[in-house]
Amino acid sequence: MTTTVEPSAVIAEPVVVDGLSADDYHADRTSISSTGLRKILAPGCPAQFKYDRDNPQAHKKEFDLGHAAHLMVLGEGPEIDVLGFDNYLTKAAKSARAEAYDMGVVPLLRHEYEQVQAMAEAVRQHPDAGPLLAMQGVAERSIYWTDAATGVRCRVRPDWLVEHPAVTLVVDLKTTTDSSPDACSKAIESYSYHQQGALYIDGVQAAGLAPEGARFIFVFVSKKAPYLVTVRELADQDQDIGRARNERALRIYADCVANGDWPDWTGPVPAIPQLGMPTWATLRQAEEFLK
Repeated sequence: MTTTVEPSAVIAEPVVVDGLSADDYHADRTSISSTGLRKILAPGCPAQFKYDRDNPQAHKKEFDLGHAAHLMVLGEGPEIDVLGFDNYLTKAAKSARAEAYDMGVVPLLRHEYEQVQAMAEAVRQHPDAGPLLAMQGVAERSIYWTDAATGVRCRVRPDWLVEHPAVTLVVDLKTTTDSSPDACSKAIESYSYHQQGALYIDGVQAAGLAPEGARFIFVFVSKKAPYLVTVRELADQDQDIGRARNERALRIYADCVANGDWPDWTGPVPAIPQLGMPTWATLRQAEEFLK
């Protein structure tokens, strides 16, 4: 059953929330999201995670195209304000962009708006992505549940959730500068998207939305013409690795909350640790110079 709750409420049972704004979802301090868990592990650390959580960052222009694409493809997201400028070199253009951000809308230049329209159309026309996103589903549904091992409240917000009798599909739309399969594979590692996939699957299953199991599907769309699209399912082994990473991050987070201590990468040590080159570089140079 779908219900509506305040995002700050502490709830023991899984809860599915429709209609919650993205700002309210991200402002929740009673639960941790996939982004938070990924920030806790290296190259991040608990100290950086806590600072970023307590000090929300300013708008980043590189996210504007992604937010706009989500709105055009999924029908959910902040509104778009198309500015009548070719660039942001003038004072008037900069002022209009700042005003749009203050109003909670996404500012796009005229050519950027046309670009996002083309990206959305490429997704809709793709033989795999189009049918996936045309299925009856729900966009941006917020899901809260408690991790049994740590007692930590978790949350996820799938881009597109399709509940079928046989399987539940969690579809994640990502905009990228390179949508080739090799580049998408590297992005999974670089941004720990396998952690995201594992947590989303666990969340929809914990909330009872996937009685026969769930599958996590990436839809990568390029930001440059001809706006090529790659659709892939998260590999089983990477999903297992992502889940193991989440489990470690949850334990670290639970300890930090319990102790009120948010360490950096090193933490308390009896002596200054050594630091060298990456392992591959050490092995290569040792072979060349330490014969």
